[in-house]
Amino acid sequence: MAAQLDDLDRKILSELQTDAEQSLDEIARKVGSSKTPVWNRIRRMRDHGVITRTTAILDPEALGLEACFFVLIRTSEHEAEWQRKFLKALKERPEVMEAHRLAGDIDYILKVRVKNARAYDTFYQALISEVRIYNVTALLSMEEIKSTTVLPL
Repeated sequence: MAAQLDDLDRKILSELQTDAEQSLDEIARKVGSSKTPVWNRIRRMRDHGVITRTTAILDPEALGLEACFFVLIRTSEHEAEWQRKFLKALKERPEVMEAHRLAGDIDYILKVRVKNARAYDTFYQALISEVRIYNVTALLSMEEIKSTTVLPL
């Protein structure tokens, strides 16, 4: 169920998504409120799970993680035990930035960040040694055109 948010809540969230390091005074000034009501609203949105965490966004290329692969996975196995092993393997692999279960011909899609193609192969070999997969297609991103953590409010 979606949280009940008013315009001021959305303005606060927009500011936090843009730069969560802003002071409460800065946010309050930008949204046309004062510090205490802004803090109370932020606390309420955290309590209600609208704001789940605050984190730093790192530049993968600055850290040597220059290759981004989108991995399409098809499986012929849909038993609970297989799925448990597969999900455990994904959660334990730091290279997996995102994982989604899909409707349609492809069962899962992964976003994987690694140094290069050799590092991707190491990831791939480790994954298939942990869990049986019917078909894997890896697509190398040639250029990141847009990447954001900002949700449309």
